[in-house]
Amino acid sequence: MGVSGAGKTTLMDVLAGRKTGGYIEGDISISGYPKKQETFARISGYCEQNDIHSPNVTVYESLVYSAWLRLPSDVESETRKMFIEQVMELVELNSLRDALVGLPGVNGLSTEQRKRLTIAVELVANPSIIFMDEPTSGLDARAA
Repeated sequence: MGVSGAGKTTLMDVLAGRKTGGYIEGDISISGYPKKQETFARISGYCEQNDIHSPNVTVYESLVYSAWLRLPSDVESETRKMFIEQVMELVELNSLRDALVGLPGVNGLSTEQRKRLTIAVELVANPSIIFMDEPTSGLDARAA
């Protein structure tokens, strides 16, 4: 939490291993062990401020794509599908399963629905840690 420009996003980018430019100094430990980016990338998810999704696919297709790319190869197809269904229910996307994502502010999903899709896309990868950069920006009090 902090004012605009305080460095919240930069701090999360550094912790998540997404900041490659500039000068970064210090050590990052996880449970007392030095952070190894290769391992950390597999156990973490990152929801950016901007909800970037392919506009020409459905909500379900977005989740399938993320699950197939990011879950370990030894996870069976039926298990992946079951996990996708659980995440869709958790973030209340079932009614939007076949809806096209569309372009922000033009067609398709609303801002609130896009936020939930962003979170779901990360959750289907089954991360141990999930970074969320302003997950409630642009939402009303109920949606937040």
